[in-house]
Amino acid sequence: MSTSRRRFLALAAGAGGALALSRPRLALAEEKPPAPSPGAKLSILVLGGTKFLGPAIVEPALAAGHKVALFNRGKTNPQLFPEAEKLRGDRDPKKGDGVKALLGRRFDVIFDDSGYYPRMVRASAQALAAAGSGQYVFVSSISAYRDNKVAGADETAAVATMPDPTLESMGANYEYYGALKALCEKEAREAFGERATIVRPGYIVGPNDPTDRFTWYPVRAAKGGEMLAPGAPADPLQVIDVRDLGAWMLRLGERRVFGTFNACGPKDPLTMGTMLEQCLAATGRKATLAWVPGAFLRARGENGEGKIPIWAPADGDTQGYHTWSNARAVKAGLTFRPLPETIADTLAWFRTLPAERQADLKCGFTEKDEAELIAAWKARGT
Repeated sequence: MSTSRRRFLALAAGAGGALALSRPRLALAEEKPPAPSPGAKLSILVLGGTKFLGPAIVEPALAAGHKVALFNRGKTNPQLFPEAEKLRGDRDPKKGDGVKALLGRRFDVIFDDSGYYPRMVRASAQALAAAGSGQYVFVSSISAYRDNKVAGADETAAVATMPDPTLESMGANYEYYGALKALCEKEAREAFGERATIVRPGYIVGPNDPTDRFTWYPVRAAKGGEMLAPGAPADPLQVIDVRDLGAWMLRLGERRVFGTFNACGPKDPLTMGTMLEQCLAATGRKATLAWVPGAFLRARGENGEGKIPIWAPADGDTQGYHTWSNARAVKAGLTFRPLPETIADTLAWFRTLPAERQADLKCGFTEKDEAELIAAWKARGT
């Protein structure tokens, strides 16, 4: 996977923390607290919980009557979920009390959607395992895999590595993001053993997405005019609605499902052409598509990063990108809402944002750059 694509998949890296525990990690993994009975109300901890994926876990958990606690710094959307217990701390031991608020606390299920550095995941996982917690669900990433050269690869594919596993930096171009996620997975497994669940999402999309990676497409379609369509209509695409991902992860906890899963959607193959056609349909077909082949885009320095969000060339080193097998996750109950629903809801949410935020899309082409690239493609050979 290209280093810039790893950065594109990465959400803002949250602060973490570490705490030296006297008990050996392997001993923690051997402890097996009794599983809750089917349908029981669970005690749930979400590490983070107030930005994008976190609320998609917390909301259905509260609606189901589970007892929910959030552990975070209280800096991002602290007003959310007043009915949940708020545990304040910082996963970085150099800031505040670290994971002190977690010591001695036992939970049936922990959802870690804010772990980016191994020793910080180790801190939370060891503290919670030492208290006898039941299950640790760690949100990793498709970027954890070493490369994207094989189409249809599954969870047995090799994961990324890095020269210095103690380095706490994602690198200048996020080249270590995936390897760090793989190392975080290892820490979760060492603390919780067979009671660890690893979820590897691809592009998470939908309402409240702060990255605009998917949002750019329906927003651009709504503006009308000639819209650049990257690559070819048959190029593969994988996205998952944040609400589908959050609800499924909660079900993994409710059903005590363990293992490693690629959380990519939809169930059946999706193409760039289908996605763009559905964006046009949702916005009244104000725009027309100008398909620009991948080879031409790459020659112009465009390879699916920043200006062309989510798309990747469907050959070479990225021929397996957007084709990861989700069969294991689907078998474990992962379901997907229709993509037109995600498109409509994303566009409706975006239109509720302040005007200055709507004018500040985090990625995608400027009108000038898009028009120039389309014109250059049409003028080739003349």
